[in-house]
Amino acid sequence: MSASDVLQPDGFDYDIFLQAEVGEDRTGAAVTVLSAFARLGLEPWTEAKELARLRSEDAEVRLKAHLAAITDVPALALASGSKAAKLISLLPKQAPRISAKASRTVSDGFPNIPLFWVAFALIGVAVTAWIYYLAQMG
Repeated sequence: MSASDVLQPDGFDYDIFLQAEVGEDRTGAAVTVLSAFARLGLEPWTEAKELARLRSEDAEVRLKAHLAAITDVPALALASGSKAAKLISLLPKQAPRISAKASRTVSDGFPNIPLFWVAFALIGVAVTAWIYYLAQMG
C-alpha cells in the first residue's frame, strides 16, 4: 500500500471538494472543507463520500448544518446556504445518489439499531451471566 493510499483512502475523487476553502477563522487561518470536518470530529473522506451519495438537495441541507456548527468562521454565518450549494457541486458525479432517509437507515453496513435495544441486550447478557454465576456457587 502506498503512502497516498493511507493518506487518501478513497483516492483523489474528493480532493477538489475537501480542499475548497470555506473562509477564514478568527485568527486569519484559511479553513477548508477538510479542516472544517476535522474541527467537527468528522472523518473527512467518509463524510465526503456520504454527501456524494445523497441527492444534491439533501447533501446541501446536511452540509449547511455542518457549516452552521462551525462558529469561529464569520463568513459561514452569513452565507452557509449559498456556500453549501457551491461546495456540493464540487463532489464527484459518479456516485449513485440516494435520499437522506435511506442514508440514515444503514451506516457502513450496520443497521441503525436504537440504543434502547442495544442496552436491553447488554442488560440481558449481564443478568444471564449473574444467574449462571449464582447457580454455580449454590
